[in-house]
Amino acid sequence: MHNDDLYNPTDVHQMLRESVAEFTLREVEPQAEEFDRREQLNVPLFRKLGELGVLGVTIPEEDGGAGLDSTAAVIVHHELSKADPGFCLAYLAHAMLFVNNFYHCSNAEQRAKYLAKSLSGEWIGAMGMTEPGYGTDVLGMTTTAVRDGDEYILNGTKTYITNGPEAFVFLVYAKVDGRVTSFVVDRDCPGFSTSNHIPKMGMRASSMSELIFDECRVPVGNVLGAVGGGLSHMMRNLEIERLTLAAMSLGIADRCLEIMVRHANERVAFGQPINRFGQIQRYIGESYAMTEAARALIYNVARSVGAEQRNRLGSDAAKLYAAPVGKQVADHCMQVMGGSGYCREYPVERLLRDAKLLEIGGGTLESHQKNITKDLTKQICG
Repeated sequence: MHNDDLYNPTDVHQMLRESVAEFTLREVEPQAEEFDRREQLNVPLFRKLGELGVLGVTIPEEDGGAGLDSTAAVIVHHELSKADPGFCLAYLAHAMLFVNNFYHCSNAEQRAKYLAKSLSGEWIGAMGMTEPGYGTDVLGMTTTAVRDGDEYILNGTKTYITNGPEAFVFLVYAKVDGRVTSFVVDRDCPGFSTSNHIPKMGMRASSMSELIFDECRVPVGNVLGAVGGGLSHMMRNLEIERLTLAAMSLGIADRCLEIMVRHANERVAFGQPINRFGQIQRYIGESYAMTEAARALIYNVARSVGAEQRNRLGSDAAKLYAAPVGKQVADHCMQVMGGSGYCREYPVERLLRDAKLLEIGGGTLESHQKNITKDLTKQICG
């Protein structure tokens, strides 16, 4: 045990970090640039995450998962994002948005049908919440589900769905008589289809598409939990989603800080290493300070986020603070490197493009500010 170690509280966490870091260096780093250019998910590599045992990092061991906690989930996202945040986003969409969410609102029969192949990586998962006119305003969603005998008929469109082109199983939110309800939908359901890949500024190593429900027939047995229970599923899972998105920003910051420090030590200008110049020292010093602050906040909040442990205030705060840090440190790194940082020879331009999404996806910075104000007002003012 390492009870005094916030970042690796047990030997298991330490071994997990070492295992994922080694996998990232050996498998993820070499392919990152190629799949960013191709703008698609490296599916064979993704399935190796199943062999690594991290696709069900938060799922109990008796059900085939790793049986670990939110700190473990943070560790995986933190380490993967040092090399390829786009690939890590595909992992998050599967392991957090589908697998973790599905497990905690499904019954034994549903788990028997969908869980094993999702944990192995044979089936890639995704989650459908955002719609063309409704993002942060999620309760305004217009996708409907109407019961017809032993089936529900779904109609509507979801958009900006990570893993949409490759996924076979989807956790989808739709309204039944105006009440948000969770469904598990597989690609073979009649009336279901996905659009072509939606091109993006960053996170290009993960694919994105629309999900289209046109009189889509889904068995009644695919309702997750109770009809009308979808909002509670959504809110619970948003906490670990926001925490792991924050961890991705931390991974970007760590990588860019390392590149920045090495470059500033090796690059000579006016007869001396540029790390002797005050402006360069400012970029490095401020980058280090904000990265360490983000690290402490993320890992501290991780201790109080779980299936039976709600902490919206903490998860919103972690993402609100940490999401801009990856972008800021990547930008500082590019300034220190000058023209070379702007070119594809180095990963900084890719990491900077990737970092921007973290200020939008999983909740905008403005939505976190709103949530924090609401929760603090209730906490302090009653």
